[in-house]
Order: sequence, then structure tokens, then C-alpha cells
Amino acid sequence: MIYADNAATTKLSRSAIDAMLPYMEELYGNPSSLYSFGQRAKEVLEDARARIAACLNAEPREIFFTSGGSESDNQAILSMARFGEKRGKKHIVSTAFEHHAVLHTLEKLKKEGFEITLLDVHANGVVTPEQVRNAIREDTCLVTVMFANNEIGTIQPIAEIGAVCREKGVPFHTDAVQAAGHLPIDVKAQKIDLLSLSAHKFHGPKGIGVLFARKGIVLEPIVCGGAQERGKRAGTENVPSIVGMTVALEEACASMDENAKNLTVLRDRLIDGLDNIPYAELNGDRIKRLPGNVNFCFEGIEGESLLLLLDDKGICASSGSACTSGSLDPSHVLLAIGRVHDVAHGSLRLTLGEETTEEEVDEMIGAVKEVVTYLRNMSPFWRDLTEGKRKHIFEE
Repeated sequence: MIYADNAATTKLSRSAIDAMLPYMEELYGNPSSLYSFGQRAKEVLEDARARIAACLNAEPREIFFTSGGSESDNQAILSMARFGEKRGKKHIVSTAFEHHAVLHTLEKLKKEGFEITLLDVHANGVVTPEQVRNAIREDTCLVTVMFANNEIGTIQPIAEIGAVCREKGVPFHTDAVQAAGHLPIDVKAQKIDLLSLSAHKFHGPKGIGVLFARKGIVLEPIVCGGAQERGKRAGTENVPSIVGMTVALEEACASMDENAKNLTVLRDRLIDGLDNIPYAELNGDRIKRLPGNVNFCFEGIEGESLLLLLDDKGICASSGSACTSGSLDPSHVLLAIGRVHDVAHGSLRLTLGEETTEEEVDEMIGAVKEVVTYLRNMSPFWRDLTEGKRKHIFEE
């Protein structure tokens, strides 16, 4: 099997597993308990908080543990909306290609009377600081722009956007779920006020994440029922997973430069190979993208058929976000960068990991070429294109 869906989830690292086991088998106390057995768990919890903060150049008290990226996104956005509402500010700036954890939360707020500005995304999959600056108003209570896109992998100018928001006095949140552990993050230098991350994107366990909230940011609890996380997130802390997340993030940060260098070479080899397929185009900027992300559209095929046939060949891939894999609609991300429905349906996302080899990349190139040819030969739509009854969207 060739696993090429690391943007959906990553393999739990051996180091993370080993670090977690003692807190499931022996040191399983509740961190909220007053006796020494529980307080040992509390010490571990606070040690993890400090170590994660160090990875982000944050302060330990600015780190809150959540169930993952979606919860962190929700709490960040809803907190700033409630804070702004009390001050008569009910305008939020975001982008048209955010993760649905952001977009659906914004839709909820729109029904409550908030005004939402979704910035258009350029064809290369990048928004600009100037767009953000021009969208901010006197009543803007939040800007939320993702660090790197989960489908096409494009990296946004976060430090520059953060500087604009700080200058304007508007809180800035970034969904860094795809970036954490893969790109350098410095919340102070990049002037980030709130940041979301999820452990299973960098070889940590599923179901655990972090919300960073800069000192002075007022968080609104969305999970109520206890005083955990300084009253901002109720529920007994998942100590084993928090420990696993900490080890995985530290490992990822320590090897980030080497991993990025190796993955970029493999990524570019894969892009070059797929780019040789007629009427195929890379989605998003070729350079300003995550080291392991490759996303293509192919004219004349359906992405679902492509995925199933690749699966038959032992290749695990996707057509976009795993959170919307059951949807028949084309990717909102691809539509946001200007892809028309016909080609947006024929998309393929291959996301590489540290264990991916050059041989596997070559095998993927060969398999995709074979499957695309097979599907096109079966397609009446493709026949119309080749016979000139329809016009091609892409240039050969």
C-alpha cells in the first residue's frame, strides 16, 4: 500500500505511542484530583503545556487543550464574535476557501446578524495583506485566515496579515491545522492572536488539539461543565493524548527543515510527472505550498472514479478534505480559485509523508496516468472534447 493522504491524517509516531502508554496503564490519575496520584498527572499536563508553548513561541498560560482543530476554530471565532458583539462590532473578515469548521461557524454567526466578508482567492490560491487591509472596517471584530490550505496546500502571508491586523487593532485568528509541525510558527513574530492546531496532522493522536489565545484575549467556553483549562474548556483532560501530541510536535519541529527539504524534492517530482498528462493542471501556486501537497485537476474524469481505481492499485489518495468526502458537490476550494464545475469534479489530492519514497512517487505517477487514460476512454464527455464538439478548458 502507498499512503498518500497525509493531509487527512498521519500515522501515529512510535515515540508518541511510547510516551502515551504509561499514562494509560500506570499513571492514569485525573489531573483535577487533589491527591498525589492525580497531581502527578497535573504536573505532566502543565509540562506538556509549556513544551507546546515553546514550539509556538507562546506562553504556557496561552495554550488551551481541545479535541482538535474544529473545536479550536469554533471557540476562537465564537469568542471573538461574542466579545465584539458586546462592543457593537459584528463584522468578520475571512476567505472563501477556509475549512468548513470556519465557514460553517461563520454561517451560524451570519444567521445571528453578523456581517461576513469572504475575500476572493487569487487563481494561485493566495490572498494578500492588501485584501485584508481593504476589508477591515471600524466594526470588524475578527480576521480569520488559514495558515495553509487543507486541499491545495497554498501558504498564506500570515506574518504580513498579522501585521495589518495588529496595526488596525483587530484580533487575528489562523487555522494552522495543516501548517503546525510542517511550517515554522512564531505567534509573536507573526502577530497571531489565536491559532488552532490538531495533533493527528503531525503524527500525534486523533481527537486532541490546541487553541492558542494570546494573553488578554477573552475566550468564551463552548464546552461547559467544569473548571478545567482555567474555566475555558470543561472536561477531564486527555492526558495520554496530550503527552503524545507534545512529543509528536516536538519531533516534527526538530526535523522540520530536513523533512521539508526531502518532501519538496518528492513533491516537485510528482508534480512534474502528473503535469505531463494532457489537459491536467496543478491547483495552487507551485512554490508557495506545503512541502508534501500535490493537487491536480484532470479534464474529462470524475474524481470519485479516479480515487476508487487508485485504491484498487493500492494507492490511498483523496479529492480534497476528508471532512467533506461524502459530498457530491465540487470542492469549494477549487471553485474559489476559479476552477469551473466540470474540472473541479476531476480533482486529485496526493499528500506525501516522511516515509514516502522516490519509488512510490514514480509508481503513483504511472498509476494516475493509467487510470486517467482508462477513464477518459470510457467517457462520452471526453469523446466530445476529442472530437471538437466541446472546447477544452485547459491547454495541452
